[in-house]
Amino acid sequence: MKPSILITFDSLKHATSGLFFFERSLGDELIKQSSNRFSLYGYMRRKSIHTFQKIKGTILISLLHKVFFPRYNEFDLVHFTNQYCKLNPNRVNAKKVLTIHDMNPVHEKNRSPQRYSKYLRRLGGYIDACDRVVVISNFVAKDVVEHYPQAANKLSVIYNGADKLNMASGHTPAYKPVRKFLFTIGSLSAKKNFHVLPALLKNNDYELIIAGKITGYQEKILEEAAKYNCTDRVIIPGLISDDDKAWYYQNCEAFLFPSIAEGFGLPVIEAMHFGKPVFLSKHTSLPEVGGKAAWYFDNFEPEAMQATFIQGLEEYMAKDMSADIMKHAARFDWKKTAQQYLDLYDECLAM
Repeated sequence: MKPSILITFDSLKHATSGLFFFERSLGDELIKQSSNRFSLYGYMRRKSIHTFQKIKGTILISLLHKVFFPRYNEFDLVHFTNQYCKLNPNRVNAKKVLTIHDMNPVHEKNRSPQRYSKYLRRLGGYIDACDRVVVISNFVAKDVVEHYPQAANKLSVIYNGADKLNMASGHTPAYKPVRKFLFTIGSLSAKKNFHVLPALLKNNDYELIIAGKITGYQEKILEEAAKYNCTDRVIIPGLISDDDKAWYYQNCEAFLFPSIAEGFGLPVIEAMHFGKPVFLSKHTSLPEVGGKAAWYFDNFEPEAMQATFIQGLEEYMAKDMSADIMKHAARFDWKKTAQQYLDLYDECLAM
């Protein structure tokens, strides 16, 4: 009889976050590869139950599960796919694997001391309750061990894959730029640091497209755009479709990602799949993910950013680096990621 495994897919509600794409892409590949090894079940919301057509079965998320999980003893292993899991690991009697995507609150420093302490206690409790812990970069591994030394002997690094998007033939995005443009994508939040980007529009005719869930942080971006007299060239279209995203990746002059808090940074590899030059911050996991195939802002002073950007584009063009960048992106493959998780399930079940 094949071991039964429950996987929490509790971030499939909104197709706007990195956790959504992680769970969808990893889930698809785990189901494809696991048919002869495991019986996979999903823990998810009702609106998400049709996401995976070939999964063995589903359990609907319920608030009551915070107190008692009726099927606590039915599974050989439970994989909690993010550190904000709706199902508490302590409510399950099984082997347990936890994936930690980041410890961004450590770097953002925007919580009260009480909330920060609560965050650390909660995550520490989850780590202690699980048999194995997966992190998505060596940077996150360093954060985890620094705060929870007891996790070191059960920690594994498994990089995310990154979807290679295909642009629909003849597709035109809802907003089509009228001139050459730069692109970035992500929820408009302070940690994404997008407000430093309008400085790159000085002394050129580029547009800047910033796609993602619109928040109050938009005002700070537009304030910076006004300083450089380029408000009409900073376009914030909000959430966009996968086809629009692929079009922007395919047609942009460069991809920009100055984030100061990332566990991985999926858009970076998505852009690299199109052979585009990417310009990143040096914060958290981004140098690890971008490697030598990216360019990095030493700081966010406008003149320094402009110099890095100009020199990077010149190097990209002079060395014709598109193929090397795509080769780097190909290292991050969901098939490989899923295989590593399946092997980890085997190891955990054998403990």
